[in-house]
Amino acid sequence: MFWKTVYIADNERGLLYRHDRLQGVLQPGRHRVSLLGGPIRLDKYDVSSVVFEHVRARFLLNQHGPLLNEHLNSADMGDEQLGLVYRNNHLVDVIAPGAFYAYWKGIEDVRIDVLDLKAGAAVSDSLLGVLGRGANVELRQKAQSLMLYVEVPEAQVGLMFLNGKFERELNPGHYGFWQLNRHIQVVNVDLRVQSAEVSGQEILTKDRVSLRINLSANYQVVNARQAALKVKDFTGFVYRELQFGLREVVGEKSLDDLLADKDALNNTIFNSALEKLSAYGIRLLSVGIKDIILPGDMKAILNQVVQAQKEAEANLIKRREETQAMRSLHNTARMMDNNPVLLRLKELESLERVVSRIGQINVYGGLEAVMTDLVRLKDVKQEGKVSG
Repeated sequence: MFWKTVYIADNERGLLYRHDRLQGVLQPGRHRVSLLGGPIRLDKYDVSSVVFEHVRARFLLNQHGPLLNEHLNSADMGDEQLGLVYRNNHLVDVIAPGAFYAYWKGIEDVRIDVLDLKAGAAVSDSLLGVLGRGANVELRQKAQSLMLYVEVPEAQVGLMFLNGKFERELNPGHYGFWQLNRHIQVVNVDLRVQSAEVSGQEILTKDRVSLRINLSANYQVVNARQAALKVKDFTGFVYRELQFGLREVVGEKSLDDLLADKDALNNTIFNSALEKLSAYGIRLLSVGIKDIILPGDMKAILNQVVQAQKEAEANLIKRREETQAMRSLHNTARMMDNNPVLLRLKELESLERVVSRIGQINVYGGLEAVMTDLVRLKDVKQEGKVSG
């Protein structure tokens, strides 16, 4: 009754307390503990995880250093320090600034590298792969609370802001930054050609006609820093400049002018927005009017006007062709009047057309009668002259 036997496994260490005061560290094996000195308590710890997990680890080591230093190592991070814990040359943990880390001796080869955060916020490439994309899920999750992992895609540029102030541009690639004791933000800006659509704009022309116009434009950011720092939302800025330019140009032109030359309208809008956008690092590439939609009544009136114009053009062409035909007939008649042979050929041509429409011909009087009596254009003309 005056002794108590306790057993410590190979993967365990025990902290022995008497009257809640630390008395010693028990190694693996069988131990007989006297009960005469007062009640005891034994706390067992699994050392296979190496870490000494105790809520008052710093206090215990400070108070019982001579007793615990034989079994434990520790690292106390400053406010501007960060610890990288390696076990058997494998990164397994990150110690945050101001944190205390204690681990058991002799279990594994443990190394702690201390980083000075005042030296810079960037994470080295060798660490970035392990902390950002490594196989240790628990380590990645812990690193996410301490580090900002950034990916800048191809054809984009990243703008890095440190504590709200622009720091530098980032080319395409992967980056990591320690966010401890500082605020870091990275904004990616697309450098590819982008499109802006200005749709459904109700605008009055100079002659008070209400139109609905759709416009499309292509633009490209050529100075990402200028575009991001000078304009809160450069996409919305491009839209508004195109919208204002469209309304200004359409309001100064009549409906006929707009419909007569859409290219001139495109060029005017392009030139009005080009200089403004260039001042903010944005290059305007092209502007085009996609649709000009008229009100229903105006559309019907314009259709009637177009129809009347086309009918007038058709009548003009018809009269021109009739005049040309009459002139041709007149010239033909004059030529035949002065040329008996040509007249006779015309007679034979007419005879051929008549004969082609007749199924059967009965000839009386012979071929001479046919040639002289069937067609007598010239004789009739002469008889007419005599009788006159």
